[in-house]
Formats: sequence, C-alpha cells, structure tokens
Amino acid sequence: MTEHGIKIADLAVTFVEPSMTQRKVILGHLNELGLSRVEWFDEGYAALRDMYQYQPDLVVSAMHLPDMSGTELVQYMREDSTLEAVPFMLISSEHSDYYLEPLRQAGVVAILSKPFALNDLEKALYTALEHIEPDNAELADIELEQLMVLVVDDSESARKHICRVLNGLGMENIMQAINGKEALKCMEQRAFDLIVTDYNMPEMDGQELIRHVRVQGLDKSIPILMVTSEKNCSRLAGIKQAGVSAVCDKPFDPAEVRSLIKKILSD
Repeated sequence: MTEHGIKIADLAVTFVEPSMTQRKVILGHLNELGLSRVEWFDEGYAALRDMYQYQPDLVVSAMHLPDMSGTELVQYMREDSTLEAVPFMLISSEHSDYYLEPLRQAGVVAILSKPFALNDLEKALYTALEHIEPDNAELADIELEQLMVLVVDDSESARKHICRVLNGLGMENIMQAINGKEALKCMEQRAFDLIVTDYNMPEMDGQELIRHVRVQGLDKSIPILMVTSEKNCSRLAGIKQAGVSAVCDKPFDPAEVRSLIKKILSD
C-alpha cells in the first residue's frame, strides 16, 4: 500500500448504520484495523448535524436509512460548501442503478457490497486516504502545475469531484465543459494537454468527442482519459476503437488515476 503521513488508525469516521447487527460486523473489522475514532448514527439528519460541528475525515453509510437514502445523504453533503469535499463510502447490498448511479456521479470513494471481507474494507479505507492526502511522488517528473486540463461531464457534482482529485495531484489549470459539444468549443479557443471526460452525456457523448478529436481535431494525439460508470462491453469496446488513451471506472481510486495519467502523459 502507498505510504501516507496519515494512517487508517488516525481517521475520524462517521458511520451511518441503523442495523445493530451490521454495526457489530463493521466494528469487528475496524478493531482489527486499529480504527477507533468512530461516531455511529442511525439516521442521516442526525449525522449531518454532527458533521457541521465536528467534520469527519470520512463518512460511511448504508443505503437505506430511516429518514433518507445514502444517495440523498451524499447529495446533501455535495451541495454544502462545508461538507462537499469530505470523502464518502457506501456499504450496501443494493445493486439498483437508480440508487447507485447518482452515488458514482457524486464521487464516492468506494461502494462495498454486503457481505464484505476485511481486506475489502481496508482497500476502501486506503482509497479514502488517497483522497485526503495524495502521494504524488510518482508524478514528480511531470510539471503538473503547467498542464492545461479540460474536464468534460454533464454532472456538476462529478466535475467538482474530478477537479478536486486533479487539484490534489497538482493540476491547477482546469477548464470545464458539460458535454462533448461544449468541449470542442473550448478546444477551438485554446490548446489542452489532457482531456478527462465522461462517457454518457447529452448532445455529444464521450465516444463522439474522442472520435472527433482523433479524426478532425487540431491536436489528434492529445491524451484523453475517460472516467465512466459504463459497464456495457460493446460500448467500452467502441470507446477504445475511437482512440481513448485510458479508461477509469467510477468510483475511482486517485492512485489509479495518478498511474493512468503518468502513463498517458509519458506516452
């Protein structure tokens, strides 16, 4: 695992879990990992009130709460300037995209399916550490602060999350576009060193954007990283045929994004 100044045992975590049975299971794993700074809540609103007073390093929630869903909880957080950057993790047996897709777009650090093993939780917590304190030594030979980056996504919360991650990696010059059509207008105005795009967007999706850049763009070789929750194999194959440089899943690990960016910028 990547070395961090902050360790798993140092994390202050807010858990929102109404089931006492699940609490016991999770608590057993946390004890094994040495994590003891934990506040437990049954309901989302009670957790939010506490977060405003004592902001945690990480929020972990079940999906179905007495007063709201885990999806609604993270949306409340992302719409509040005080809490929008706090990493969020879901632990749930829910598999419906109706609930999960907004979570992916909001930038959760992980979605753990019940039942889960200790190493699954440990990996997710290390991902949270990457969001809190990125280890950018791998990118030390790249002048990231000089790069001009274009982030393309129709979800405002997804754009904010991606920009936070890129800022954490050292990228300061970032423009945003809500779809491929708007992205092309941005590219007519100035040159970019990297494009980070979603797939599913209105008017012009990510695949159409990539194809246009590779065939008609002024800089046909510009690195393009797609960050998407798309799982359809034929669509993903189409993305690769269009000329994407790399594909990363939502939710994503900043360490994976860092490695992919290192690779495509070096290439």
